[in-house]
Amino acid sequence: MKTFYQRRPVVEEDGNEWLVTFADAMTLLLAFFVLLVSISKIDLVTFEQVQAGIARDLGQRTVARPAAQLRAQLEAMVDSLGVADAVRVDKYARGITLELASDTFFRRGSAELRPESRTILARISETLVAPRYSKFKIAVEGHTADTKPRIARYATNWDLSGARAANIVHLFTEADIPAARLRAVALADTMPKLPNRDAAGNALPENQAKNRRMVIRIHR
Repeated sequence: MKTFYQRRPVVEEDGNEWLVTFADAMTLLLAFFVLLVSISKIDLVTFEQVQAGIARDLGQRTVARPAAQLRAQLEAMVDSLGVADAVRVDKYARGITLELASDTFFRRGSAELRPESRTILARISETLVAPRYSKFKIAVEGHTADTKPRIARYATNWDLSGARAANIVHLFTEADIPAARLRAVALADTMPKLPNRDAAGNALPENQAKNRRMVIRIHR
């Protein structure tokens, strides 16, 4: 008597089926992590560090970390020049910041760069123009204290902070950093780090000096 059922061949398992499940689980975990980061305030440098750790767990030996590399390079540059008192390297949610003390880089009340500051800015531009950092945008912010500019050429702090930011941007363009990557921002005295005056309205000179600054934001 003929039968309509055929015996299925026995397939020997090679013992690696678990890799498929493991890979799926890790992919879902990575997707969840990306979603979590997208709604959080984690900064770019920390994100790269965590991303690199996950990639290593997935078997990738090398992972590009341009933000972390750029920060390390800028910090090394500041140390080599011995200008830590005038240039501070830090990170923020979108990337890296360079805070420059305005009194070190500009003449008081003027947008004219001091000769010694050009050496520092030239070293910064040499770093930023490197191809590995070409995807980073650069915003140069000018900040002032709440005192009026000393030079009549700058009628307001908006004029002064804008002129200072524009002069740094111009120097960067001379170093072959594409203009499309650059932006000059005038903020005057609208975003002080510290109060310019006490409760009685008296000036706080030390605070005002710290509020006179340039901030270079380097971000994706």
